[in-house]
Amino acid sequence: MDAESSTCYRHPDQPTRIACQRCDRPICPQCMIPGSVGFQCPECVSRGHRETRQLQLPYGGTRAANPRATSIALIVINVVVFAGVLMTGGSFGSLFNLFALTPQGICPVGEQILLTDAAGCAAEGYVWQAGVATGAPWQVITSGFTHAAPFHILFNMLVLWLLGPTIEQVLGRARYLAVYLVALLGGSAAVMLFSVPFLSTIGASGAIYGLMGALLLIAVRHKGDVRGILFWLGLNVVLSFTWAGISWQGHLGGLLGGAATAALIMYLPKERRAAWQWPLVGLLAAVFVAIIVARALALAG
Repeated sequence: MDAESSTCYRHPDQPTRIACQRCDRPICPQCMIPGSVGFQCPECVSRGHRETRQLQLPYGGTRAANPRATSIALIVINVVVFAGVLMTGGSFGSLFNLFALTPQGICPVGEQILLTDAAGCAAEGYVWQAGVATGAPWQVITSGFTHAAPFHILFNMLVLWLLGPTIEQVLGRARYLAVYLVALLGGSAAVMLFSVPFLSTIGASGAIYGLMGALLLIAVRHKGDVRGILFWLGLNVVLSFTWAGISWQGHLGGLLGGAATAALIMYLPKERRAAWQWPLVGLLAAVFVAIIVARALALAG
């Protein structure tokens, strides 16, 4: 640029030697706006603000370039664990027993379960499979990524694929994951409290129910049509309580956990969201963990 012949593009009567760092147009002192490096012109600064606003989501965070990426990652984890379960013996294999949520533990005898404790299991010559209360606390998380039946994982992953990206588009990646994981914890807490201590529970259904609860609150908050969501949610709740072999405890706990997390994210006053969202979500997760620990101690005692 010829410093002597350059004039400000907004004020032609003002000679200048400074150019905008973004568009390279000459700008005079009146138009210079300090940037992270050098100066920018008013138009570039305004354009940058508009782009930033477009990326910001209403409840915090920024819009993801690919809102399906998080759901794809969760699906991949579930599929990998499912393959591992199949390769190690299915629902009677070692990986299943390691990952499935059993509040107290089990004494497997072939395809049956001997209702006894660890000492009784050893006395009978069998191998005790530890549960949450007897040394396997990881099960409260791993059970939510474990499936043993093709239809079970197919249904859960299909619902995750349908619901997850929509929720991520509204809440952002981190908050979407928070809803998913806190719902999973809520489902595990309910299983610990209300399920038979010697029965195993698996599946992403608790987290999926949490996504349903979150989507319902999103629809209410944004004045959308909730009839379809209520129909499917109601149908699944009825099936949870009427079909044998379905963990209504995990479903109900996940639904409440996901809905509560979404409510904490969306319904705080706008001026307090940045300061209170994550502490309150963390507190909710801590409550579920405390319930799990208290129940585990009671079962261990």
